[in-house]
Amino acid sequence: MKEVSIIGVDLAKQVFQLHGATAEGEVVFRKKLSRKQFLTFLQTHPRCRVAMEACATAHHWARTLTAFGHDVRLIAPKFVKPYVKNQKNDMADAEAIAEAASRPTMRFVEVKTPEQQGLGMIFRLRDLLIGQRTQTINALRGHLAEFGVVTAKGRENVDKLRAALHQEEETADIPASVRHMAQLFFDQIDDLSRRIADIDAQIAAASRRSRFSARLQKMPGIGPITAMAMAAFAPPMESFRQGRDFSAWLGLVPRQHSSGGKPRLGRTSKSGQRDIRRLLIIGAMAVISGAKARPPSESSWLGRILARKPRMLAAIALANKMARMLWAMITKDEEFRGGPLSAT
Repeated sequence: MKEVSIIGVDLAKQVFQLHGATAEGEVVFRKKLSRKQFLTFLQTHPRCRVAMEACATAHHWARTLTAFGHDVRLIAPKFVKPYVKNQKNDMADAEAIAEAASRPTMRFVEVKTPEQQGLGMIFRLRDLLIGQRTQTINALRGHLAEFGVVTAKGRENVDKLRAALHQEEETADIPASVRHMAQLFFDQIDDLSRRIADIDAQIAAASRRSRFSARLQKMPGIGPITAMAMAAFAPPMESFRQGRDFSAWLGLVPRQHSSGGKPRLGRTSKSGQRDIRRLLIIGAMAVISGAKARPPSESSWLGRILARKPRMLAAIALANKMARMLWAMITKDEEFRGGPLSAT
């Protein structure tokens, strides 16, 4: 049997498709294994490169197979798709993964540690609870509007709904069943708010214990949640050659459609890590909103941007700049030395 140089694995819950190939790309084997067989096979197989798409369960398997001595590489699914031949199936996907991983210029995804995935779970749960609370508030507003109780959107107006429902002289015609259901809505909203507050307190406490997070929060627009998101979702900053590469990974640079030596730049690419990108833009908007009290000088970088661009575009440009500054702070192990408001 020829020596296997790379194994492409198409992951699933119970059935795994493997494609083994030599260094020259010649096919050595194609196997379909169960979950138990997959683990046993790679535990006894000679060390080689194992490639998988960076999808669900990929980081768990990457850590497990690395412990077996294999060189595990994770590839973004969008980089595998061009290598799929003809129709899509598990066998074709495994072959495409092996082919993509053998390319010398292929970009790989960093394997996350259990601690990073734990932090990521905290953020995902927080977003889920916030979405559920928003959904519950909107449902309550819609139901009560049918009985003449109307308030503006937003979590800050829930108390107005609660107060309006208890004004007997104005809402006497509302049935008792509606009042009971509305109280269940209020209880659900209050419970979700408590859970979100508990998670925020955990994030704040963890950020205070982390020197990494405390240092990042010295930059205006960076709070505990953004600092912990950097720790949870960002790969090692040393994997980026410069700050612009990190900003591009976040999707904060213009989309390119250049040809014939003519550069054509479009809208923001939004092709990277959406959680950090969203938080940086929110932080940049907070910095710009705070600039109303202390307007930046027209000669400053932010002052020039605000003078000629809408606030949202200015916020995206500021988030881009913040991302580059974060890269410099982390890679050079430096403290924050100057605010974006004073940047020129």
